[in-house]
Formats: sequence, structure tokens, C-alpha cells
Amino acid sequence: MSAAPDRAAYLASQSLTVLVPVYNEEESLGQFVVEMDKFLAETPVPTTVLFVNDGSTDGSLAILRDVCRQKPQYEFISLSQNRGLSTAVKAGIDHARTTLIGYIDSDIQTTPLDFLTFFEFFPEFDMVNGIRAKRQDTFVKKMSSLVANTVRRTLINDGIQDTGCPLKIIKTEHARRIPLFHGMHRFLGALVQLQGGRVKQLPVRHFPRFAGTAKYNLWNRAWKPLVDTFGFRWIRSRWKNYEIGEAHRQDAGVAAAQ
Repeated sequence: MSAAPDRAAYLASQSLTVLVPVYNEEESLGQFVVEMDKFLAETPVPTTVLFVNDGSTDGSLAILRDVCRQKPQYEFISLSQNRGLSTAVKAGIDHARTTLIGYIDSDIQTTPLDFLTFFEFFPEFDMVNGIRAKRQDTFVKKMSSLVANTVRRTLINDGIQDTGCPLKIIKTEHARRIPLFHGMHRFLGALVQLQGGRVKQLPVRHFPRFAGTAKYNLWNRAWKPLVDTFGFRWIRSRWKNYEIGEAHRQDAGVAAAQ
């Protein structure tokens, strides 16, 4: 059987949740929904958009409530207080109910339409990670990211070119096994690889920020990723995988007892 029918059959059995962490993004959320609706009109799999409000202090939560009331493909959860990007991503993973989990930022510097090319690499790969081509960022932002990515690759040798690219799709079976720790969002590709998963990297489009202000500065783009990298090295040195060789379970009885 050719690869195309195999992929078509695979996608026919899949579903996708796109996680969208939100922290004080009231100025961009309206246009973000416009752009996401374009993807929802073309996606080959049933798709839910799950906003994760990370303790926003502006009008973001009110906007999310309104969007989710009007549009059945949109949902949200709201953290009780700001916990940072890693926690927001992990909360979204924990609350997703689909076989695939996507991730995109709400600042519209990437387009959800680029997700359409990601589907071409499932099920062969377990994660597809974007590489921001022709980045539309400030010089300081680009240089600090370059330094952070270079140091990270040198220390952990994961081969991920642009770990900070906010455009990813991961098989849920791998995403569920990702542990929550400070800076976890910087190592999603490496954490999938630790499980024996395969990661495909693709160029994606990148745009100037639509509105609002960036939440990162030179400090948390350079120094903090370095500290987090040493934390990841500690986790990697103690990571364990296992496979079931044989099992006999009384699943029907367990289900009845529950």
C-alpha cells in the first residue's frame, strides 16, 4: 500500500487540540481568532482550539469567554494565577482530549495555516517542530535566541534548530509523558526524543508582532534558558523508558467494578 493511503487512513482516525497560552494578549486575540478560523476551515482532522489563560490581568479572559460562547470549536481553561509558559502548556496537555496536540502563540507571529503542512509527516514522526524562517524580530531578540539555542544544542545535542518556535504538533501519547518543570517548554523536542520519539523540523513563516509587547527580555532569553538547560541535563541523566513484553488483564472486570 502506498504512503498516501496510509496517511489518509491514519488522519481519518485522528483529532487535534491546538493549545494557545494567553497572558495579557487582549490586543491580539480578536485577530488571532480570525487567523485560526482560516485553519479550522481547512484542517483535515476534527480540531479544538484550547486557550490556556495564564492569569492575565487585562481583558483577555473576558474575550476568551465571549469567543468560546460563540464558537463551538473554541474552549478555554484559566489558571488561578500566573504560572508561566511551561505550566500553561502542561495544563493544556493535561486537559486535551485528542490524539494530537498542537501549540501556537496568540501573538500571531506565526500562522496556524502552516499546521497544514505538518500533517504530511504523521504517523512517521511523533512531533513536528517549526523553524522560523526570516524572523521578523528585533536584533536583540534574534541574537539572544541565537545564543540560547546554540548553548542548548551544545550542552544537550538534541539537534533541534529552533526550540522556541511556537508552532508544534505532538502525538498525545508522547505529550502526556512530558514532566512539568521550570523551562519545560524549551525542551519539548528533546523530551519527545528521550521517549524514543522522532522529531521532524520544518520551516514556517514568521511575521512582525501584531500588537502588544513581548513578555521576554534579554535576561529570560539568555540566562534563564542556560540554567534550564542544566536542569534538563539532570532530568535526562535519570530518565527511564520501559516496554510491556506480555500482559494479561481482566479489563472487563475492572470496568464493571468501577
